[in-house]
Amino acid sequence: MVPLSFSDRNFSVLPSGGLFWPDERALLLADLHLEKGSWFARFGQMLPPYDSEQTIDWVADDVATCGADTVYCLGDSFHDRFGCDRLPQAARDKLTSLTASLDWVWITGNHDAGMIDHCGGRVVEEIEVGGLLLRHEAEHDETRPELSGHYHPKLRIKGRGRRVSRRCFVATSRKLILPAYGAFTGGLDANHPEILKAVGAPAEAWVPISDRLLRFPLAA
Repeated sequence: MVPLSFSDRNFSVLPSGGLFWPDERALLLADLHLEKGSWFARFGQMLPPYDSEQTIDWVADDVATCGADTVYCLGDSFHDRFGCDRLPQAARDKLTSLTASLDWVWITGNHDAGMIDHCGGRVVEEIEVGGLLLRHEAEHDETRPELSGHYHPKLRIKGRGRRVSRRCFVATSRKLILPAYGAFTGGLDANHPEILKAVGAPAEAWVPISDRLLRFPLAA
C-alpha cells in the first residue's frame, strides 16, 4: 500500500485504486459501476457478463488486506438504479455477505440516483466523516475538505514515441478525486477542463507506484 496524505489525514492507496483510512478503519471506493455489462446488453451491445463479480472480488480482497470495518462507496456503484436487481446470484451472494458483515454506505451518484436497495447497506446522498465530506461529484464552491469520484481521472503522458495512461487521483489542498474502481470503467484525462473546473487550481495528478506517489502538476 502507498501512503497518501490529504487534509492532515493519513491514508493508504491499494493497488486496486481503493483508499484505506486507518483512523476510521474505512475503505473508500469510487465508481464501481456494477452491472455495466448487463446494462449495455439490454441495448444489443453484448459484453462479457463478469464485470460485477470481478469488481466485488476485488472489494473483498481489499477489505481482507486492510481490515476495514466500514466501506464508503462514493457513487455510481451501480451503472443504473436497478443494477442491484440484475446481479447474477453468485455476485449478489458475495456482495450481500460483505454488506451484512460491514458498515456499508452507498453514496448515490448520477448513474444510481434513487437506487433501489436490495443489496444491504445504507443509502445516503453524501456524508461527513471525521471532518471530511464524502460525496459523488466535487463541488467547486465547497470550502470543506472533500473526497469524491465521478470523473474516473487518468493521467496520460506521451514520450519517447509512446503513450502511457494510468489511473490517478486529482488533488488540491481541499479536494481529492479518486480513480474509478470498477472492472468496466474508462477514464477522463486528468487535465480535462471539467475536472479542473470542479477542483480549481493549483491541482495535481497523483499516481501511486510501488511505494510512493508521483505528483504531476495539471494545467491551469
